[in-house]
Amino acid sequence: MARPRSSDAKLVEHAKRLAVQAQSVEDLRCAQAVLLPALLGATLEQTAAALGIGRATVGRCQAKVRRRLTHPAQLDPSWGGRRRAAMSVQEEREFLEPWAESAADGGMLIVAPLRAALAQRLGRPVTHSVVYRCWRVTVGARWHPTPDIPRATRSRRSSGKKTPRCAGCHPRSRRGPWPTSPPDVPGRGPLRAHGAHSPMLG
Repeated sequence: MARPRSSDAKLVEHAKRLAVQAQSVEDLRCAQAVLLPALLGATLEQTAAALGIGRATVGRCQAKVRRRLTHPAQLDPSWGGRRRAAMSVQEEREFLEPWAESAADGGMLIVAPLRAALAQRLGRPVTHSVVYRCWRVTVGARWHPTPDIPRATRSRRSSGKKTPRCAGCHPRSRRGPWPTSPPDVPGRGPLRAHGAHSPMLG
C-alpha cells in the first residue's frame, strides 16, 4: 500500500503565486508540477503525462519551487558550465599565451610539448583531447595542421625531391614527343631508367 501523499501548505501557496506571476513556460510548468499532485492527488506519472515532461523532471521542478521558497536569493543551477574545469578561463589564457604567440609568428606548434607542460601544470596526465579542447575554447580557433613547412622556399623543395614529378606515369605527354634521354635520377641504374627503353633490354 502506497503511503499517503503529504503536501506543504506554504509550498502550495508559493506555487499558486508562481503560476499567476509566471514569466515563462518553465516557471508555469514548475508551479503545475507542485499543484497537480497537491490539489488533484495526481501521481508523478500522471503529472508528467499532463505536463508533457518526464517523471524525473517533475521531481526537479518541485525541488526548484521548494528551493525558491526556502532560498529566494539563490540562483537556479544550470545544466551547462565548466563543471570539471581544472583551471579558470584567465589561468588558461595566461598558460596558452606564449604558445599562441609562437603559433602567430609562423612557428610550428607541436602538441606533445604543450601536453607535457599542461600535465606538469595540473600535476596529472592529460589526453590530447584535453589540449585540443582547451586551445579551441580559450584561444578561440580550431586546431589546424600546418599547411606548409615554415621558412620553406621553392629551391629547397626542389633540391629535396629525389623522384621526378612524372615518375610512375607514362613517359610521353599527350602532345609532346618521346623524351630523348632518361632524366637524371640518383640511385637508378640502366635497368630502371625512367623514360626511353634501356638498350640493355634489347
